[in-house]
Amino acid sequence: MNAYRVIALFVCCLLPFPLAAAEPREGVNVGQPSVVRKLVPAEGLERQATLEFSQLKSQAAAKKALAPDDHPQTRRLREIAGRLIPHAVRFNPRARQWQWEVILIGAQQVNAFCMPGGKIAVFSGLLLGLQLSDDEAAVVMGHEIAHALREHARERIAKTELTRLGASLLSEFVGGGKYSGLFNAGGQLMTLKFSRDDETEADTVGLELAARAGYDPRAGISLWRKMMAANKGAPPQWLSTHPSGNNRIGEIERHLPEVMPLYEKAALAEKSQSR
Repeated sequence: MNAYRVIALFVCCLLPFPLAAAEPREGVNVGQPSVVRKLVPAEGLERQATLEFSQLKSQAAAKKALAPDDHPQTRRLREIAGRLIPHAVRFNPRARQWQWEVILIGAQQVNAFCMPGGKIAVFSGLLLGLQLSDDEAAVVMGHEIAHALREHARERIAKTELTRLGASLLSEFVGGGKYSGLFNAGGQLMTLKFSRDDETEADTVGLELAARAGYDPRAGISLWRKMMAANKGAPPQWLSTHPSGNNRIGEIERHLPEVMPLYEKAALAEKSQSR
């Protein structure tokens, strides 16, 4: 039996059986996450993310670039995240047990990310440099949280290992529980590049998270216009593998009919509570 058959057989064993019919749901439909991600243990990846995030905070603090907890913009980001996070479990039940963190880093980079386990960092070059509204910031954070919820990092690493190790080493790692080679220290998770499909999926899920939290998903359009203007039509550093801005706006407009009812429902509920 050749290596490809071994890998195919192993991946097939990961598939749930029988496949249950998906229940109808409001909002977007992005299907089930890739089963290949199961080759990488979620717990180990989340521990690695916690370690890298702690290192990032220490480095930023040493450079006096870590905004304090009482900084107005830090409080603002955490308030937005506090409204997004309750809806995360819809896309990943593990999110219920994550130790979520949100930090603001003072740097000119137009950057943001959410690592596995809910570790969120936003750079001031994005938040303040582009003068993001709360709705726009929610769309950005929703996008980054979606990467973690859909376990894109876990999937990327698994696919990389399948390619690099081959069937023989794969069986050794899986059979012997030797997963250390999957987690290379030194910022792998912060520099991991996602595929264009991953990025589009994160956009779609992010729109729903923002809408359910009461943030206007149409802000995704104004956000991308700001991005394109700031970068002269090219994607910024944190979105270097994304589809072009015009394509992104088109996708947002296509999904708005799915998420606007969720936003309107959330806005109505918020209005009723404020009375």
